[in-house]
Amino acid sequence: MTEILETPKLVTVFGGSGFIGRHVVRALAKRGYLIRVATRRPELAGHVQPLGNVGQIQPVQANIRVPWSIERAVEGAAHVINLVGILHQSGAQKFDAVQAVGARNIAVAAKAAGAKLTHGSAIGADLDSASAYGRTKAEGEKAVHEAIPEAVIVRPSIVFGPEDQFFNRFADMARYSPALPLIGGGNTKFQPVFVGDVAEAIARSVDGSVKGGRIYELGGPNVLTFRECMEQMLEIVDRKRLLVPMPWLVAELQAAVLELLPRPLLTRDQVTLLKSDNVVSREAEEGHRTLVGIGIQPKSTAAVLPSYLWRYRAAGQFTHKSEA
Repeated sequence: MTEILETPKLVTVFGGSGFIGRHVVRALAKRGYLIRVATRRPELAGHVQPLGNVGQIQPVQANIRVPWSIERAVEGAAHVINLVGILHQSGAQKFDAVQAVGARNIAVAAKAAGAKLTHGSAIGADLDSASAYGRTKAEGEKAVHEAIPEAVIVRPSIVFGPEDQFFNRFADMARYSPALPLIGGGNTKFQPVFVGDVAEAIARSVDGSVKGGRIYELGGPNVLTFRECMEQMLEIVDRKRLLVPMPWLVAELQAAVLELLPRPLLTRDQVTLLKSDNVVSREAEEGHRTLVGIGIQPKSTAAVLPSYLWRYRAAGQFTHKSEA
């Protein structure tokens, strides 16, 4: 008797060429899924294709502000993942357009296509947030669950990994600057989560092993203050740098200037976000809506950061503690 092979499930990943997206695509490819990476510039997404077998990963053009392009991208998909988000506004890429309206557009298209949905949000999403980033993230979540009540929503804390824009950015600054700023005094708490663990959680939602209709908060095993993150980074790169507390008012004034740059190092909205801790809530822990709750043991910064921050080390130096 001839064996009939089942066609692999097709998954459309919006934002699949980005930092978290690339790791999600890799995790899905290892599971054998067919993957459609939806991006505004598919000609720049060729780097995702080697993450799977020949023909397994296909970049396609889609703009989440254009509904018909979304509909085309999700056609035939069994599952849709939305990982599109921005840290600062530029041109037509506004927080509301991308994180609220865009999220709604994807959810509506996924529902019409009969596909399941996993939506990437962030810890700090709050309809009453003083931050436009946090507020529009929450509006996106609301739109998603209105369209698809059984959708899975994941809220990571600050995500670290080889291509991250947090530890890498400050490690690079430490190569040239004698001091690093501690915005608001450096007391804001984070729960850094490894990008590979976030990707695994999202891949499990596609597998069907993560219960839908819930919001999962993803954090690492340790809670660290901004200062502690900088101290750990400096120890790994083997550099002594002064850590200078920067009052909120000074940070806001500096951000008002920096946000005028094409790729700002800091914006006033980010300063507002930093006034609130970015950690997994007690409610999520008690409800088992965490990495541990879905069976993933999170990796720590201490275990992972040395694997990629080594390139910022100063040659010929001995390891020592940073000074504050």
